[in-house]
Amino acid sequence: MIIVLKPNQKQELVDSFIQKLTSHYDVQVNTWVGTHSTVLGLIGDTTAIDAEYIQAQDFVESVKRVQEPYKKANRKFHPDDTVITLPGGQTIGDGHLALIAGPCSVESEEQICSIAQSVKDSGAQFLRGGAFKPRTSPYSFQGMKGEGLELLSKAKEKTGLPIVTEIMSIEHLPLFEDVDIIQVGARNMQNFELLKQLGRLRKPILLKRGLANTIEELLMSAEYIMAEGNEQVILCERGIRTYETFTRNTLDISAVPVLKRLSHLPVIVDPSHASGINWLIEPLALSAAAIGADGLIIEVHNDPSHALCDGAQSITPAQFDALAQKVRKVSGLVHSL
Repeated sequence: MIIVLKPNQKQELVDSFIQKLTSHYDVQVNTWVGTHSTVLGLIGDTTAIDAEYIQAQDFVESVKRVQEPYKKANRKFHPDDTVITLPGGQTIGDGHLALIAGPCSVESEEQICSIAQSVKDSGAQFLRGGAFKPRTSPYSFQGMKGEGLELLSKAKEKTGLPIVTEIMSIEHLPLFEDVDIIQVGARNMQNFELLKQLGRLRKPILLKRGLANTIEELLMSAEYIMAEGNEQVILCERGIRTYETFTRNTLDISAVPVLKRLSHLPVIVDPSHASGINWLIEPLALSAAAIGADGLIIEVHNDPSHALCDGAQSITPAQFDALAQKVRKVSGLVHSL
């Protein structure tokens, strides 16, 4: 249930009203204070609440029952866009296109530091790199694990770029102290115990859509994180499994405006995993920028043909430099309209 209060209400009255709601009903109340109004979002069993009685209060503008199962991630509860801000000042969701770039997998200190410097010079604000790699085959390269995280930290120290990397298990959490944004991969989107643990942290979580999951299921996974207290969630469309076999996945470009309509959380796009083909990264990235994505996460490798992981969907630093200039122009044009 959402209760919109009339403008310029005294805080004492608002606090008293909230206290009555929480003492009489089994609900939690989230408060959003906007420029012109205050919105109270009620989470819990609201069936016993008489909406007409609430509406009759002099200070209440309107009352709406929310049918969607996700509440904290729901734009109705939080009309303004959420902006993720890191300690270094980097942002995602503020109207500028965030660029997250780096190799699929960390392979050596020289490799990750070289790529980190290259993508930074091209305008990337965040460094991605895999240390723990969930692979379809148990015989494929699984990542450098803890050593890979240490190398990411060295690249961060040299370039100042915040780290974005994937976690696969709750047991690995102590190793992620220096990670700035923790990524939950597609295969773990509905690992609810992991999501709950991440919800108890106070750092941003990049949540990727599962290979065959609906938009509502993605938002419900975000809800698991937010219900534990961590509201710094970034949603990522990375392609879904369809009957098409030409590409690795099928980029659901419509998910971007749909998610932005349903939720206040930032939405980014991963054209690398969506296509699995390096020459498709540019057109998909441009389409994501044109449709209003808040950011892109792109795999960049200094020698894709010899990459230990996903070389076929990686572009070179020079290709990323050219792409970064194009997507920034498109994004700037879209936001100027």
